[in-house]
Amino acid sequence: MSALPTAEHQKQIEIIKSGAGFIAALDQSGGSTPKALALYGVAENEYSNDAEMFDLIHQMRRRIITSPAFNGERVLGAILFEMTMDRDISGTPTAQYLWQTCGVVPFLKVDKGLADAENDVKLLKPMPDLDALLARAVDKQIFGTKMRSVIDGANETGIRAVVDQQFEIGLQILEHGLIPIIEPEVTISIADKSQAEQMLCAAILERLNALPDDKNVMLKLTLPETPNLYAPLVEHPRVLRVVALSGGYSMQEANTRLAQNRGIIASFSRALTETLSAQQTDDEFNAALDTAIQGIYDASNA
Repeated sequence: MSALPTAEHQKQIEIIKSGAGFIAALDQSGGSTPKALALYGVAENEYSNDAEMFDLIHQMRRRIITSPAFNGERVLGAILFEMTMDRDISGTPTAQYLWQTCGVVPFLKVDKGLADAENDVKLLKPMPDLDALLARAVDKQIFGTKMRSVIDGANETGIRAVVDQQFEIGLQILEHGLIPIIEPEVTISIADKSQAEQMLCAAILERLNALPDDKNVMLKLTLPETPNLYAPLVEHPRVLRVVALSGGYSMQEANTRLAQNRGIIASFSRALTETLSAQQTDDEFNAALDTAIQGIYDASNA
């Protein structure tokens, strides 16, 4: 169960279920951190090992989280990398700082990356220490989790394998009192993206219909080629919220597509931070972040 008092945990559920805003994805892991830092204006020759690299990405995340623009008025939740959960902001554990100071609900990325491609998909790598990580997340007052698989083609066998794995692990996460974000990302550049999305929607519906009445999940999906394709998922009683990943689209393109899909809110990573730079003054940084947050907020609530 949640380490938060029941009343506070229920408040978080209501914010995620019906709040106006979006979820910030601040969960770049070891593999994606060099690219995220480069986009932020920190070159690879500015750090010499992983420890220094993770210190720099934490500085970027801390700068975002402590900005006046970053609060619960427009940002409902934030997804953290494990190392970020284990660090402090202004002397307070990150998840507690998010909730207590910003009014932002904390989530944790729990996957360990992707397995090799098979049947046009990449499943999640094994997570043998997941139960221990989930117990630690509860202790740190994390609300929910997320885990990302990838779909690279309209292959029904592969897509069903992705969805089945995501939901089986989701049930394990639910046993710890955490809300899982099921994230089967469809690669935006594939030729049969529309067909893959139709297969994905059907496979998710099948698993949702099999969930017990007292179990709810969230979904994080690539913005579809057909607007409102995922309406049956948005409206499903077992779905707390459907959020969208930016998936490599620019912020402008992601916002345009998002606004075409009723009931889906953003959970953007690169699109949130693409205008931010380590070289900006605090005033410039805060202004750029405020503009980005407002654009994503508007598209999420169109």
